[in-house]
Amino acid sequence: REREKRRERSSMFLAALSFAYFAKALSGSYMKSTITQLERRFDIPSYLIGVIDGSFEVGNLLVIAFVSYFGAKLHRPKIIAVGCVLMSIGTFIIALPHFIIGRYEFETSVRWVVNSTQNPSPYCFNLFPSGCEGDSYLSMWIYVLLGNVLRGIGETPVQPLGISYIDDFAGEENAALYVGCVQTISVVGPVFGYLLGSLCAKIYVDIGFVKMETITITPSDSRWVGAWWLGYLIAGVITLLSAIPFWFLPRSLPVAGPRGPDKCTAERTRFIKEPPLMKHKYPADENTTFIEMAKDFIPTLRTLLGHPVYLIYLCVTIIQLNSLIGMVTYKPKYIEQHFRQSASKANFLMGVINIPAVALGMFSGGLLMKRLKLNIMEAARFAFGTSLIGYILSLFFFAMSCDNAEVAGVTLSYTMDRISYDKHSVFASCNSDCFCSSSDWDPVCGENGITYVSPCLAGCTASAGSGKNTVFSNCSCVGAAGNFTATTGQCLHKEDCDGMFPYFLALSVVTSFIISLGGTPAGIPAPIYFGAIIDTTCLKWGQKRCGGVGACRIYNTTAYRIAYLGLTLSLRTLSFLVCIPGFILLGRQLRREERSAVHGDLANGGAELEALRKEEFVTSSADRSQQTADSSTDRETRL
Repeated sequence: REREKRRERSSMFLAALSFAYFAKALSGSYMKSTITQLERRFDIPSYLIGVIDGSFEVGNLLVIAFVSYFGAKLHRPKIIAVGCVLMSIGTFIIALPHFIIGRYEFETSVRWVVNSTQNPSPYCFNLFPSGCEGDSYLSMWIYVLLGNVLRGIGETPVQPLGISYIDDFAGEENAALYVGCVQTISVVGPVFGYLLGSLCAKIYVDIGFVKMETITITPSDSRWVGAWWLGYLIAGVITLLSAIPFWFLPRSLPVAGPRGPDKCTAERTRFIKEPPLMKHKYPADENTTFIEMAKDFIPTLRTLLGHPVYLIYLCVTIIQLNSLIGMVTYKPKYIEQHFRQSASKANFLMGVINIPAVALGMFSGGLLMKRLKLNIMEAARFAFGTSLIGYILSLFFFAMSCDNAEVAGVTLSYTMDRISYDKHSVFASCNSDCFCSSSDWDPVCGENGITYVSPCLAGCTASAGSGKNTVFSNCSCVGAAGNFTATTGQCLHKEDCDGMFPYFLALSVVTSFIISLGGTPAGIPAPIYFGAIIDTTCLKWGQKRCGGVGACRIYNTTAYRIAYLGLTLSLRTLSFLVCIPGFILLGRQLRREERSAVHGDLANGGAELEALRKEEFVTSSADRSQQTADSSTDRETRL
């Protein structure tokens, strides 16, 4: 009966931990899927989005060392429950600004025009000036940052304490299986996170509060903002539910079988050693004071960081994770901007193609390592080799390019010659009679297939229809005669991108799979400097109502590709260079350990031989003594 109760509780913990892993992975991937939505909603550049995204790791870093060390000596299930509650609260805080700020207002001139065909205006269409009141709500992105920090703090105890709890109650033959089950289920989280992001990106941000027929933009427009807040509410509820089971679990469970240091392999004992200054160990069920536990913290940390192989491995891991996190964070945005796909489609493809490829790679890599029975050096070489192959394949991404969108005054001059961007070049003789603003972004597609920054800059003086169906006419910049028309939105010339995009997806899947074979080696600053470098490729910035730079509306495609891919591969190159001394030190240490083992065997062999000789000597001496005694007895008997 006691065994059944232990099995039930262990099964309950496994199910609860798996659900918690799923919840945290779902909310984390959903955050990645909303970066462009947050940029547009709060009118902020990419580097600020990087600060917001990186704030999760900041919260994690603030408490990870203390939680990992002290948490294992306390009531781990309840600490995990508290962490899940904090994650849920942080997720709700991220969605809070939507319910505080007003309705989303984007740059457009269409809503001010009902039908001016009958009464053409002598002036060109410009944006109706909006007031400056309420512009302070744009600083509401700070709530998103604080909520993400709280998410990072709450997520901290889930993995280290959950895995250590499994390691305590499960037998060595089952621990790896249980951890594998938890990790496998957690991979499903990002899939659902990106799919949730795809769904919410299709829904308008103020759904239910505005008439959708009055919205003049579509999900493919650079001003479109989806219902980003809805996914955070869903993720927050799921995370809150994941905390409930942990409140009912005991502090510890009976050990499933004999566990002891004698079961450690020789290779593990070379690298896993007790700190020399540690004199006491505190079992999970022993009541100890905080000061007693803190005495061993610094010596333990010093011993860990004093291992050169571990330090190099740590550096390589951080560099590779910076490359990985930066690439994954901005990959949906790269697909949107470079291949002119909607945010919804980009998130959908990440969820159903890229993430499963990574999951399959991790599973296959673990299976290969187990089947091949790789030692430490062989496993390091395997990880290095797969990463190098993925690196070489990633170089082909540079060749998969699309041309810049043809926008008059931005990527093309009004005479259709390609130009470098200059904010004053949006003005030309064809719109010189108009009172246009160079900072507005309200694109229209001319009858000639060229996109213009606004109806005003296209020289249009009349319109017909309303909403998405508005058609501007008498556009002097579209045609020389001045009687050409333009429609709302950018011109959708994607023939070159549509042909290249499937090859990009295929190569992305293959590289993701191969790199994941060797494991996925979190960089805190990565989203920040990735975003800052991406910002340098912006061609047209949005304008805040009270002045100042908002979100980017259009990027230089070529510069974006070079910056995004170049930074990713530069970090991987640096990690390969750092690997070289790591392999040298690891090889030396393994050879040193092998020599020590050989000397130890020889010493043990010599000691055993000496013991055998002593034993033979003692035996022979005893025999001689016995023979002497027997002869003496016989002599006495004869006498």
